[in-house]
Amino acid sequence: MTTLSDAEIDERLASAGGWRRGDQATIVRELKFDDFAAAIVFVNRVAEAAEQVNHHPDILVHGWNKVRLELSTHSAGGLTDADFALASRIEGLL
Repeated sequence: MTTLSDAEIDERLASAGGWRRGDQATIVRELKFDDFAAAIVFVNRVAEAAEQVNHHPDILVHGWNKVRLELSTHSAGGLTDADFALASRIEGLL
């Protein structure tokens, strides 16, 4: 899998909802929910979507209602089409 150039990443981020560049070749999305239960329901939906495409984000549940998602294709050493495809799929879950 080929990593994306900085220009390609910037172009895709322009239309990727609330996703932004993170550290170390990742894209990040921070979300806030009404309560802990809603955050966990969302995390479970993300997990199902990730399993379906065999591409898994790093997920952090923090505070009592916040979720941080990080995407990167570790095997490729950076961001690929797979990361933006999953980001788009996650946006559809919101």
